[in-house]
Amino acid sequence: QVQLVESGGGLVQAGGSLRLSCAASGRTFSNYAMGWFRQAPGKEREFVARITSGRNTYYADSVKGRFTISRDYFNNTVYLQMNSLKPEDTAVYFCAVARVPGMAVSAIDYWGKGTQVTVSS
Repeated sequence: QVQLVESGGGLVQAGGSLRLSCAASGRTFSNYAMGWFRQAPGKEREFVARITSGRNTYYADSVKGRFTISRDYFNNTVYLQMNSLKPEDTAVYFCAVARVPGMAVSAIDYWGKGTQVTVSS
């Protein structure tokens, strides 16, 4: 049974940093893209960052230069380092994996349950 378990969320002041982790189990995802999405109250789930099986990285414009995605193939884990956090980054952050490198929401194979990130002003 595949599971994606996120951790590292919390409450932080604007300008602060958090590091999210997502541990995948149940199978190996070395040939999958792994990534992060977020959903704020009353808004649709949106793409944040993804990393392909070949370690190519892509970011939403809103987080470019502040967030960094990385992955550990051996431990089947993906990370999201978030720096210079802003109140508008407040959301539930979801880990996702997909065979399709583009990682459109409709193409996600597995989702985590999410972790709350709250940035206070």
